[in-house]
Amino acid sequence: MSMDYESAKALATSKDAAVRLALAQSQDMQPEILYFLAVDEEADVRRAIAANLATPAQAHLILANDSDEEVRASLADKVAHLLPEMPADEVGKAREYAIQTVEMLARDELTRIRATLSEALKSAVNVPHHVVKQLAQDVELIVSAPVLEFSPLLTDEDLREIVAGAAQSGALSAIARRIGLSAGVADSIVATRDVSAVAALLANDSAQIREETLDLILDAAPSVEAWHEPLVQRPNLPVMAAKRIAGFVAESLLARLAARTDLPEAALAEITAVVNQRLELDEKPAMDRRAAPRDETTSPSEAEALVKRLIKEGKLDNDRVQDAIERSDRHFVLQAIAQAGKSPIQAVTRAFESKNGRLITALVWRAKFSMRTAVMAQRDIAKVPPKSMLNARNGTDYPLSKAELEDQLRILGL
Repeated sequence: MSMDYESAKALATSKDAAVRLALAQSQDMQPEILYFLAVDEEADVRRAIAANLATPAQAHLILANDSDEEVRASLADKVAHLLPEMPADEVGKAREYAIQTVEMLARDELTRIRATLSEALKSAVNVPHHVVKQLAQDVELIVSAPVLEFSPLLTDEDLREIVAGAAQSGALSAIARRIGLSAGVADSIVATRDVSAVAALLANDSAQIREETLDLILDAAPSVEAWHEPLVQRPNLPVMAAKRIAGFVAESLLARLAARTDLPEAALAEITAVVNQRLELDEKPAMDRRAAPRDETTSPSEAEALVKRLIKEGKLDNDRVQDAIERSDRHFVLQAIAQAGKSPIQAVTRAFESKNGRLITALVWRAKFSMRTAVMAQRDIAKVPPKSMLNARNGTDYPLSKAELEDQLRILGL
């Protein structure tokens, strides 16, 4: 039987903290009494009020600013679990107060309190979007990771924005693990060239990865061992991708690649042939390997003449330039960019020697080659540092506008 109001009011002012604590823990206490105890001098009493499901919502706004972190932690755990269960048309101001409380706690100075909110709200749908996004942008990974990986409220636009400004690899990896991740967000993750995040993306069977984006990954994959196993295990692997993978993964993974049952028989035969060629090469004496002919590169004069001929015959295209990049044929690549774009070879050479990704990208664009060619030229010919490279937008598009690209060309006097 509940206590009458006057008796409860008298006990709430008792000098005995144990008496006040008993009131604070009561589930059938009058709301006014619980509200009064929300400012009790004893932290244990306020903690009990914070945890009590009967505490009126107005008291939560007081407790959210409590000086005792355990009080705020207890409140965060309770309100974060209550809010998703409140209908949007909740009678009275209970939901409004709950939202205000969560907003305050999402800004709390203590990481553990923000983390408590994030963990409780990570799968919720009936909570404000702005609160979830604030937690997703938190500087502490323990706070941001749960909502980044699981929250259904984060849109693709939110995720791309967060990827663009992410300072932590862990945040990128959390996004990469999202179920059903869209191709657009996957493109943004790949553009960061973050090894751990791309590995997580490849291991996410439900993530959508465009074939063009997978090609960009494969361009860098030979030197990134962390991507090899998830690439071999990637479902719905395009045939050409599988053949490229066979050319660089370790022997222990080659057998697993050749044993896949989801590839056409003809493709498996080609992959098996690649595997056998590699095994035969590995079995040759070291001296034989050293004596094997290396890819030849052209001299400056040869490159100039060859590019002129290919242009005249209409045969200078992305495939030709990318093949030259893979052979490290620097003179051919520079001549191709210069002649196809009607740019002075001196300007092209200067841009590549500066290792300026924006200038190189603008020159490749002027030559009407693809952004993939621009990425390969930056990385493999100019050796642009990863942090200074320009990567494709949406997997294949140039990341700069026409006006921005023209601005870069003007720097070179073009």
